[in-house]
Order: sequence, then structure tokens, then C-alpha cells
Amino acid sequence: MIPARGGSKGIPRKNLREVGGRPLIAWTIEQALAAEADLHVLVSTDDEEIADVARAAGADVPWLRPAELAVDTAATEPTVEHAIDQVSAASGVEPEAVLLLQATSPIRLPGTLDRAVTQFRDTGVDSLIGVIPRSPFFWWASDPPRADYDPDHRQRRQDMRPEQLRYYENGSLYLTRTPIYREHHNRIGGRIGLFVMSQVEGIDIDTLADLHLADAYLSHPEWITA
Repeated sequence: MIPARGGSKGIPRKNLREVGGRPLIAWTIEQALAAEADLHVLVSTDDEEIADVARAAGADVPWLRPAELAVDTAATEPTVEHAIDQVSAASGVEPEAVLLLQATSPIRLPGTLDRAVTQFRDTGVDSLIGVIPRSPFFWWASDPPRADYDPDHRQRRQDMRPEQLRYYENGSLYLTRTPIYREHHNRIGGRIGLFVMSQVEGIDIDTLADLHLADAYLSHPEWITA
């Protein structure tokens, strides 16, 4: 499921902005359609233009999202639960799980979604969170300035061991069993797993600077490597 409301404030009409030569939302739709896993690629939107663009890219848009689920303060989880209800009512079968993909994270390497589905099924977790590795060091508080590490024993990033790293939730994907939404009303719950993604897959478009960065990468696919 790809949520895409029409009323983005930070970057107006963000989901339709041209990035790398196509509408932003088209990248995520095409990645989902290209996966070998059996995915029902569905877009939830309140906007007719976004719906038309999503259908043209190959996604299923069987309804428009209710207005109350498309306001600035609306959380994502009620939108997912609404989609689960709609799909279940139409098919008579509740989905096993929901792969939530954010259109604002348009860079995913070939095979990423299939790798996520495989890890989800092989490990038996209830929710899988897309993350990218980050150094836990070099963070500072500002008042007064103080380091969260020992400056007298500053470690090179290249020398850090895997167990020293921390992982940043990049918002690109969440894969969650449907009962977790039903019981906890949350995309994260039960037994949780981390799905490690490439640094380049961590681009999340919140600002114009992010938009230009994503445009640069997607306009030069040779730059995008694991």
C-alpha cells in the first residue's frame, strides 16, 4: 500500500512533482510492480489527479480516501486500516500482511522489496522496519555543548564494528502482519525485525533540498549502488 494524499504543505503537490523524469509516486509504484513477490499494489489517496497518475503507472486505486483521513494531522495507521477494511470487504479475504511503502522515499535498489518479503517470511516476525546503519557517535547536545562520546578517544568511523552501529528508521518501508494493525493500531508491534537498507535508499523527501537530491540520483541511475 502506498499512501499519497493531495494536500502536502511543505512541498505542494509533492507526490506529483517530477523527479528523475517522472511523477514522484510513479517510482514506488513501479518498484512494487517489478517485485517477484505476489503484491497487490494499491494506492490510497484523496486526490483525483494522484489517482489518475497512479492508475496510469499500473497501481490499483479502487476508491478515494475519506477526507478525514487526509488532513494534515491524520496518522498513517487509520489510513492503512481503512484500506484493509476495503480490500477485505471486496475480496472476502483479509490480507496476510501490509507492505507500507512511502512514495517520499523513491530510491530502492532492485530486489529490495523481494528481499524484505523473504526476510519477513523466513524470520516469522510480526513487523519489519526498513532501516539504514548509522554511527552512534559524533552526536552533540547544545546547551551546554557536550559530546555523547569521549572526545579524548575519538574513534574513526571506518574502524567501528557492526555491533557498535545503530540503525535509523528511514520511513521507506514497513511490512506488518494485519493482526498487528487490528490489535495495536500501529505499523510496529509484536515480534519486530530490522530490514537493513543501503544508505542511498535512505533519502526521504521532506524539503526542496531532499527533492533535488532525489532528482539528481534518479536522473543518474549509475550513481545508485548498494
